Amino acid sequence: MDRLTSLGVFVAAVEEGSFAAAARRFGLSPAMAGKHVSEIEARLNARLLQRTTRRLSLTDTGQAYYERSKQILEAFDDANREASDSQGTARGVLRIAAPVTFGAMHLGPVVARYIEDHPQVNVEVVLGDRYIDLLDEGIDVAIRIGRLDGPALVTRRIAPCRMVVCASRAYLERQGTPRKPGDLLQAPRLVFSEAVSAGDWTLFDAKNRAFVIEGPSRISANNTQILLSAALAGVGIAYGPTFVFGEHLRRGELVALLPAYRATELVVQAVYPGARRIPLKVRRFVDYLAEAFGDEPPWDRQ
Repeated sequence: MDRLTSLGVFVAAVEEGSFAAAARRFGLSPAMAGKHVSEIEARLNARLLQRTTRRLSLTDTGQAYYERSKQILEAFDDANREASDSQGTARGVLRIAAPVTFGAMHLGPVVARYIEDHPQVNVEVVLGDRYIDLLDEGIDVAIRIGRLDGPALVTRRIAPCRMVVCASRAYLERQGTPRKPGDLLQAPRLVFSEAVSAGDWTLFDAKNRAFVIEGPSRISANNTQILLSAALAGVGIAYGPTFVFGEHLRRGELVALLPAYRATELVVQAVYPGARRIPLKVRRFVDYLAEAFGDEPPWDRQ
């Protein structure tokens, strides 16, 4: 007998509660379904099921064997699905949600490559910084930064989100260069007003001691690109993700401050509803995200 079929019959018998129901699932006779399970028990020299005229129940050994068998069958199904999908075609409408600044600055090229390679997929992009429920709003995949999601969702890391304190050269020439966190207490700070996960300007020294920079802000805004423009104009010191400031740091238009201190590092993640069969259009797009960004995303490259 085929061992994989025998495992399937055993799992079905446990889940359905009888050999007759398991037999119907596989198009077998009840007697043949029983033979499949008996062959497993003979091969293992162990009793897996207690049989009565009215019901089946698992032995302790059977419980452990059932759990492992189910994992094996699921892995086999996944392997078949992946092999099939590699020859398949993604199609339909892909609805993507992303934070405003990240989406506007970095998502466009990835979406463009994706739809070029997947002509039967149309994409809808929803940019917003509010926390949305993917299932309630019909979102296939969301990009989130730093905030964890519930167990009903699958999360995949696609890039680090490094934070940096920075200012323009013109500002530093005029006001001087900060040497320690305390030097920022009276500085004109440019603050993101809706930070959820990053904390308020927290820096750590080599001994992992935390320094929290608090106090009034010169500009407070719910969009980091406004703070970027203000920093470039030389009106203050900004704290934010390198996916916003990295290109200007590389060009020398901004200068990273306090290099002896490290800031909090977050994670850019792709989040999508968990299911036994995640749509091909979703899995392919998440792969594109991971390939485009990765551990050294474009905005952190020197």
